[in-house]
Amino acid sequence: MKNTFSILFIALFFVACQQKIKPADVEKLNGYWEIEKVTFEKEKDKDYSINESYDYFKIDKNNKGIRKKVMPQLDGTFLVNDAYENVTVRFKDDKAYIDYSTPFTKWSEELITLKDDELVLMNAEKKEYHYKKTGPINLLGDGKKVK
Repeated sequence: MKNTFSILFIALFFVACQQKIKPADVEKLNGYWEIEKVTFEKEKDKDYSINESYDYFKIDKNNKGIRKKVMPQLDGTFLVNDAYENVTVRFKDDKAYIDYSTPFTKWSEELITLKDDELVLMNAEKKEYHYKKTGPINLLGDGKKVK
C-alpha cells in the first residue's frame, strides 16, 4: 500500500511539472532555432554538434505563419530559397500542436516545451526534436553588426 502511494505521488509530480503551453507563449516560436538532438523511443539519441541549416519560424497573432530552412553564412547572413511550410499553432485538450502544410503533404507535431531559448517538438513516431534558440553569426571579424 505504501509503495502504491509513492508511485502515485511520483507520477503526479511529473505530470504537474510538465510545461503547459499557453497561447501567449506562441510568440516565443518566432526566430531561428538550431537542432541539438533527436531522442528516439527505442533507439540511441542522435546529437547534432554542427548544423548546416536552422529552422526559422514567423508566426503572427492569429497563430499562423511559416517555417523555413535557412543556412547561416560566416558573415552573419542567411542563404534562403523560396521553399517554406505553412504552419498553424493549434490547442486541443490542454496540449499545443504545430500543424504543417505544403502543396504536397500535411503533418503535425506536439509542442512539448516552448521557452525563450528551448523548443522540444514530438512527431507522430514519438521522436523528440530538441532545439536551442540561435541567431546570425559573424565569424569574419569585420566589425559589422548583423540583424
